[in-house]
Amino acid sequence: MTLNIVVCIKRVPATGGTIVLTADQQEIETRYLGFTISPHEECAVEEAVRIVESQGGSAAVLTLGPAAAEEQLRDAMAIGIERAILLETDGADWDPVATAAAIVDAIRADGAAGQTPDLLLFGNEAADTGDYQVPVRVAAALDLPCVNGVKGLEIRDGHAIARREAAGGGWEVYEVSLPAVIAVKEGINLPRYPSVPGRLRARKKEIQRVLPERQPGGSTKLRLRLPEERGTTAEVLGTGPEAAPAVVEMFQRIGVVSR
Repeated sequence: MTLNIVVCIKRVPATGGTIVLTADQQEIETRYLGFTISPHEECAVEEAVRIVESQGGSAAVLTLGPAAAEEQLRDAMAIGIERAILLETDGADWDPVATAAAIVDAIRADGAAGQTPDLLLFGNEAADTGDYQVPVRVAAALDLPCVNGVKGLEIRDGHAIARREAAGGGWEVYEVSLPAVIAVKEGINLPRYPSVPGRLRARKKEIQRVLPERQPGGSTKLRLRLPEERGTTAEVLGTGPEAAPAVVEMFQRIGVVSR
């Protein structure tokens, strides 16, 4: 079976520094932020490349975002994804309803003779909004089985065997027929870094651009709000050997050692 895989990713701010909002509290101030792919979705890209390397087939990467999201698409192609589709917007956030609808339309239009890809890979949730809706909405619209929270994936005999961690330890194992939607979590693999030759090859590849129509019906954002900063305190227990009794008392108090 020759697999046709589509990986859906999202361009998100690299949040290693302090987050600042715009004056109208509608957006994150991105003038001093870099951008990247959501960590879960980096793993989805890596998983697609590994499946194609081991079993053959082809993989495409798709994102909905501004023209600048081309950078993230090329990063995915630099590690082995063959082609890319950009659902180009003006950069404004799209709610999960509109996002899922645009992805579904693009997948239907992209498939040869209306064929759905054998495997649609997503990250479990986006790093910025933290919602889990898009993979589930896409699966429902395409009438496909969906497993999320996946940290182990095997494709065998026209089926996907997906593993996810169970509450209290252990694993839940699901077997679904292809085509299917799988949303993976960080830790399913260790994503590789794009090589210089890979980046050069990706730079020469053409990106398919589509102007999606935004569908109404989702939630409406009122404003963004940063969480309140919590202060921290430090207590000096002493210096030298004289501090030992205070350290032991503290360990007893927090339960590290017994009395």
